[in-house]
Amino acid sequence: MTRTALRYLRLSLFLGGVGLHRLAAYRLDFVLGAGAFLVRVGIQTAVVGLVFRQVPAVGGWSYHEVLFLLGFSLLPRGLDHLFTDQLWELGRKLVQRGEFYRYLIRPVNPLFSLLSERFFHPDGLGELIVGAVLVFWAGSELGLDPTAAQWALAPLLVLCGALIHTAVKLFFASLSFWTVTSLPSMYAATQVSEFAAYPLDIYHSSLRALLTWVLPFAFTSYVPCVYLLTGDTGLLVWLPVVTAGAVLTALAVWRRGINRFDMTGS
Repeated sequence: MTRTALRYLRLSLFLGGVGLHRLAAYRLDFVLGAGAFLVRVGIQTAVVGLVFRQVPAVGGWSYHEVLFLLGFSLLPRGLDHLFTDQLWELGRKLVQRGEFYRYLIRPVNPLFSLLSERFFHPDGLGELIVGAVLVFWAGSELGLDPTAAQWALAPLLVLCGALIHTAVKLFFASLSFWTVTSLPSMYAATQVSEFAAYPLDIYHSSLRALLTWVLPFAFTSYVPCVYLLTGDTGLLVWLPVVTAGAVLTALAVWRRGINRFDMTGS
């Protein structure tokens, strides 16, 4: 078990280096992708600023608290984006074109083999950097003074959020084993995740329930931020359960999909 883990760690580091080399070779792609991302985040930040020019608070959240939430939402999203962007290809075409077989004949785990084709996606790096800047700037404006426990838990909160993003993406990508292509459902889930960049308190109760217990994106940003800003652990205690449930469900669907693909020979 330990030797296998070390082998995959070495492979990850090697393939990560390959990804960085590719990033350096195709600088224009990085510049264009980063430019588009910065425009999108800039528009989001500007919209938040325009709203707070009219009102002092939204759903009980101040301007800098909303910016803190917006920035934090980019951290797990960026970490997920950095390593799992290849799942979009599974939902888009790999099953439809019969190309998925190449991952089954390689001497490594098929999921690792799939994901490793696009490690260190540049958009993920941009999301991590911009998210960190927004979090630290908004936190300083709020005079935020995290406790030792909050500092220790913060990386785990980001990691759990990234795992939830990955699990939802993997779940919908794996549906392509039955539907041939699952891109529309993946895109719809991604659009829903955008709601988690803002306070859940402003949404209808049905949408809050969807974002908390069905597609649990609330646990990627809102729940951690409530804890970091106020110390409230009401929903935070559910984070390990929700994360484990999401990951196990996604992996179960993935495995059944692989078995189905192998049986049909599609």
